Formats: sequence, structure tokens, C-alpha cells
Amino acid sequence: MCKAFHGGRLVRLLLFNLMTDETDPVLGFACTWICRLARRCESIDVITMYRGAYDLPGNVRVFSAGRERGLSKAARVASFYRHLLRLLAAHQYDACFAHMMPLFAGLAGPFLSARRIRTVLWYTHRQRSAQLRLGLAMSWRTVSADASSFPYRTNKLRVVGHGIDTEFFSPVPPPRSQNEGGRIDAPGFEGLSKPPFPPGGGRAGDGGRLVVQVGRLAAIKHQATTIAAVAGTEARLALIGGVQAGASREYERMLLEMTRELGLEERCRFTGDRTATDVRDWYRRATVAVNMSPVGLFDKAALESMACGLPTVVCNPAFAPLMGDYTELLLTQDPEDVAGLRDRLQRLLALSDEERAGIGRRLGENVLREHSLDQLTARLLAVLGTGELPSPPGPLSHKGCA
Repeated sequence: MCKAFHGGRLVRLLLFNLMTDETDPVLGFACTWICRLARRCESIDVITMYRGAYDLPGNVRVFSAGRERGLSKAARVASFYRHLLRLLAAHQYDACFAHMMPLFAGLAGPFLSARRIRTVLWYTHRQRSAQLRLGLAMSWRTVSADASSFPYRTNKLRVVGHGIDTEFFSPVPPPRSQNEGGRIDAPGFEGLSKPPFPPGGGRAGDGGRLVVQVGRLAAIKHQATTIAAVAGTEARLALIGGVQAGASREYERMLLEMTRELGLEERCRFTGDRTATDVRDWYRRATVAVNMSPVGLFDKAALESMACGLPTVVCNPAFAPLMGDYTELLLTQDPEDVAGLRDRLQRLLALSDEERAGIGRRLGENVLREHSLDQLTARLLAVLGTGELPSPPGPLSHKGCA
């Protein structure tokens, strides 16, 4: 347990969450965050926009605004206020943490302020909105993974990094005996993984080398750049992720046509949305990962691949502190730099398994130091309690963006 903010009492935390569903391929990680915070809090009450499947500790309660039941926006607002006012009447909270929920932070602001409950808003996205401006105005502090991933300049901002579950996202465990290989089945790529293979991936022969990119299929993720770059190699490519619900499938159709035009149909697989376990296993069987998210999208998918010991090529300069001696893994800031990406892929694919494993191991160590879930939990609790990062602040030294 963690001693709380006032007089040594334990923390009672009110938490607003967008989606509480551990099976969701994009937002399921929030349940892991709640579990980790629950270890260090007396209790957590969650008001979520959407409630799905979860297995949370006994000191966590979840109340839903009702999106999973198809309630209208007005009905969800009424449901939110019903839960909020009932909880505030029954409990005195030490703090409120709004995870990607500027709407709830804004709606609750006057009621929380009246009870002297400070709100810390987490927001990591490039999109500006009236909801975000209201949520920011009603919050005591705001936190984000990187200064570039919060779209407004404000002295309320504290940079806390991402929270990667490095116990889960980790290199493939070594075989328990000489009779056990490192095989992980690869749907759609039968025969690709041949036991044993080392952490960091990579089988002998170009036909066995696998490049992976994880993320929803969207133009901002620049899968087209990766497809064009891989076309100049003999490696295979797995694009892991589907189209966001409700979004146009035009970009996906364009990517499929592109693979046909470049003759990549037999070497490229579109997996659709996958569970976290599936994503981790794709990382573990891969040779190289690619993340072409631009400035402003400090994508945790790249951190997850690094945590799995996988050499990862990125183009967002926010990743520069993690690169260490491997600065060539960072492209220019142009996510459409096909030639630059192809050059880096060819050089990585030409390395030995041991050389790639060494690169991946160092990247994984840097992620563990800067962006582990334990580090994030400690930073969040410090900001919730004092408004500032821990002192000493640890490896992440950015206090915010004035």
C-alpha cells in the first residue's frame, strides 16, 4: 500500500475512464493501469463511458454511463451525473484522475471543486476540441506521455511517460529444456517460425524475416510507407490492427490494392484487430518493427515492441531519448520517407541474430527505465498528491510545457 496525500491516510481515488474493457484491442490496457493503481490505493471508484469485460481487484468498483447499452448522449450525461452525485454524497475522495475523459472532467468540475477534490486529466492525442479545453480548465493538472502529445500549451502539464506492462511485453522466454523450442504459431505464415529462435527474432534466410507494424489502419499511421519500403526487400510484412469502428475503409482498400500492385500479396498479411497476447506474440516472432506515427503521436505500440526486445524503426523525434547509440533507428520527421525506411530495414535485416538481439535488448532496457507501468504509477500518484513529479524525478526529467 502507498501512504496517501493527507496525514498518512490511504488514497481513495475517483477515476473517469473512456472504456473499461480488457478485451478492447486499443483501450484494454486501461484495465491494467487500474489494477496497478489499485495496489497502491485504498479504493478506486471508476465511472466509465463504456463497460465491457474485466477482472479488477476487490477494492475497485465500476459504474457505467451506459454506452454499451446504447444510451443516447443525453441519457449518458444524466447517468454520469447520477453516479457522480451519489458517490460524492457517500465518500470523500482524495483526488480524481480522468483518463482520456476531458468531457467527464469538465462536467464534474464544479462539483469536485466545491468539495476541494483536485482533478488530474490524462490526455495523449493531437486532437483539439471544446471538450478538451473545458476539461483542461476544470483540471488542477494535466498529464501526458510526452509534451508533443498534448495539443495545448499550458503550465498545468506534467510529462509522465507511457505505462508499458514490461512483465507482459517482454522477449520470448528461453526454452525450459533442450527439447523445447521457441516456436510461436504464426497464423497465415505457416512455417515462418522454426524452433529455436532467439529473443529479438530473426530466422536465417530473407524469406523468414518478418517486419511488423502495429496500429489501426489509418492514413496517419502511414502503413503505405511501410508497404512501399518492404517491397524493396525480400522480407515478409504483417500489418496488425483493423479499421477504427465507424471509420471509412477506403484507406484499407487502398493498402490492399497497393500490395497487389507491388506483388506483395503472398508476403503481406492484414491481421485485423488482435488481442494484446496476439500482438505480443507477433512481436516475439518478428525480426524488425516499424512505427511511422508522426510528431504528436507518441505511440505506445513502438514502446511495446521495444519492450519485447525488437529493433524498432520510428520517425517521431519524441523517441530519440530511447535510441541511445542506435540513432539511425530514428528516421527524419517525414513519415513518407520510403527510401529512408527501406535503407534502415535492409541494414537491420542484414545483421546477425545476435546483433539484432543486442539492439533490442538495449531498447528494452531503456523502455523499462523510462516507461514501465511501475514508473508511470509512481509519477501519477505524485502528481495526484502534490501536483509535481516525484523528487528526485527519476529518468524522465521533463516537468511540462510552459
